[in-house]
Amino acid sequence: MLRSVAAIALPNVAPFELGVACEVFGIDRRDTGGPAFDFTICGIEPGIVPTKGAGYSIVVEHGLEATRDVDLVIVPAYGDTDDVPEVVLDALRAAHERGAWVLSICSGSFALGYAGLLDGRQCTTHWMYTEEMSRRFPQARLNPAVLYVDDEHVITSAGTAAGIDACLHLVRRELGAAAASAIARRMVVPPHRDGGQAQYVDTPLPCDADTLAPLLAWMMENLEEELSVPDLAARAFVSERTFARRFRAETGTTPAAWVTRQRVVRAQEMLERSDASIEEIARLCGFGTAAVLRHHFARTLGTSPQAYRRTFAPAPVG
Repeated sequence: MLRSVAAIALPNVAPFELGVACEVFGIDRRDTGGPAFDFTICGIEPGIVPTKGAGYSIVVEHGLEATRDVDLVIVPAYGDTDDVPEVVLDALRAAHERGAWVLSICSGSFALGYAGLLDGRQCTTHWMYTEEMSRRFPQARLNPAVLYVDDEHVITSAGTAAGIDACLHLVRRELGAAAASAIARRMVVPPHRDGGQAQYVDTPLPCDADTLAPLLAWMMENLEEELSVPDLAARAFVSERTFARRFRAETGTTPAAWVTRQRVVRAQEMLERSDASIEEIARLCGFGTAAVLRHHFARTLGTSPQAYRRTFAPAPVG
């Protein structure tokens, strides 16, 4: 049963991510049918801890001894992901070895990686840090598309607000859906969000292509066309085999995958900025039908066009 929680405030801790832990686990909500936890914020040692917020620090009253007997240890995002003292890593290892939950929010996952807790496990982190995490922790099974991952008492979450999703998931798992819903209602957030973090990733268009740059630009202007490999190879004045090899060398993917991703990006833009119907967007983006658009949206972004529009389209004024 989840009753006691300690959040470790490392130097230059991210205030919002620390606040997520405080908001979910640090407030007694028994008056509205929610749970109460024994919640503690600790540091490497008691004292002043600088934050990433401009111009202020926090004071913690407890050192890492606060992590010794709790049911959950949380590591919010922090400043220099290279600099995690060994005493912190020892505390994380000890917590996990005795069966406690260990949860990271955003780049707090790097501390779990240095502690060896991600080796062989599925995990995630903020989409901006996925390449760096893969490089530093090659044995981790990184999934950059999801909001959080729960793997053998180790929970990692994506950026910022995804920490809320991860914390509510743990409450739901340990205390039931009613407890998680009670917390979510007080926080005025959904108890569970659809989709993954892929829908939030800013996907730049490729700009480093060499010989195919003019063709890629033309393809972007004509996404509603069929764009078959034979036609594209003919436009590039090369054989289909040469075209396929060159395309992968210059873009890192296949023509079909590249076109599909750019069509999804175009659909995202239209869902955000226009009131066109899903069927019309599907046609203009080259998917043909709304069913095909929904398939690729779910496969690429983990959500539906309708849900994406509700999340990202500006609210009507007046």
